[in-house]
Amino acid sequence: MTTINALTHILRTCRTIAVVGMSAEWHRPSYFASKYMQSHGYTVVPVNPRYAGGEILGQRVYGDLAEIPFAVDMVDVFRRTEDALPIARQAVAIGARCLWQQIGVVNQDADRLARENGLASVMDRCVKIEHARLFGGLNWIGVNTRVISAKRRA
Repeated sequence: MTTINALTHILRTCRTIAVVGMSAEWHRPSYFASKYMQSHGYTVVPVNPRYAGGEILGQRVYGDLAEIPFAVDMVDVFRRTEDALPIARQAVAIGARCLWQQIGVVNQDADRLARENGLASVMDRCVKIEHARLFGGLNWIGVNTRVISAKRRA
């Protein structure tokens, strides 16, 4: 389990995020989370062979992690659980400092590989939600209404 202190440290120090499986479709979670992180000062690097060579959110898209010509701090996995282990191997190979598996992605082998190679590892959490929770962004796009009620307004 990742502690609040560990999550805070990761989000403060990992400022360049390679988002593996990022979609160019605005309504997809990978796009929305990336846009949020980008708007909060992070460098987001889209990784998706489907869009390689193009752009998403104004950033060049790479086909895989090995193609990125600069340092990446965090590898954010928006792929199926079974895809996380090969991505973890690439994260280790490029010298990333953190492997982050999004909500619903829980690959224990990828987690173990990352930790054995000195990477911080987070599983089954959303980077956007954790950032908002820890740094006060829950009001982004109207989530924080300052009203706690189960009743609908008329």
